[in-house]
Parts: sequence; C-alpha cells; structure tokens
Amino acid sequence: MSAAADGKAASADALARLADLIDSRHGGDPATSYVARLLAHAPDAVLKKIGEEATETVMAAKDGDPLRIVAETADLWFHCLVMLSHFGLRPEQVLAELERRAGTSGIEEKALRKALARAAGTLPGGAPGGAATEEPS
Repeated sequence: MSAAADGKAASADALARLADLIDSRHGGDPATSYVARLLAHAPDAVLKKIGEEATETVMAAKDGDPLRIVAETADLWFHCLVMLSHFGLRPEQVLAELERRAGTSGIEEKALRKALARAAGTLPGGAPGGAATEEPS
C-alpha cells in the first residue's frame, strides 16, 4: 500500500474511532460529558455549534493563519460528527458519498440535481412546480 493510501486509511480509521466514541455518549451524563450535553439538546445545540464553528473556520481562513485554520476545521468536523451521530449516520457514509462524487464535475452534479428536481416536479428547496429558477451558487 502506498504512503498516501496508508494515510487515507488512517484518517478514515480516526474518523470511525471518533464516531464510535461520540456514539457511546448517547444517554450519557450531560454534567460530565460535553458530547452527552450536546446530544441531550440535539439537534438545536449541535446545529448552533456547527454554525459557530463554521464561522470561526471562515474567519481563520480569511486571516490566512494555517494553525487556526486546522484547529477550527477540526472543531467544525467534530461537531459535524456529533450531528451525524444524532441522526444515526456515520462518517463512512459521508466518505462514501465523497468517493461517489470523485471525478464528477461540480457543475454537472448541480445540473443533474436540478434536472432530477424538475423531473420530480420539485425545485431545489422543496418548492413545487417546474418553473425555471436559478439555485444560488
């Protein structure tokens, strides 16, 4: 296995181990576990934290500080893992979706989603109808 493949497998394993730890906190004591506290007030508390961490990640990127970018992205990913756990989802599912999309143009993917929505009689955002509207980019 190549060094890149080893790193990729180690990263996926790290996400899976962290997800397992987060999953183990369901029903835990909110007084002693930050994750249990978030999950006890999910989804609102988790979604609020994701919003906060996303903003902090953007601010770190705007400042161009590599160490802060990595730290804030780690916080964002962590809270996304808590959200996934709340909804009974796993990081492996997200990684599989990213793999499925690999090699697909983002422009083509967006056009396909719009075509499928039109065919189903729903526009992005769940609005009924077939009127041509532009989805925000």
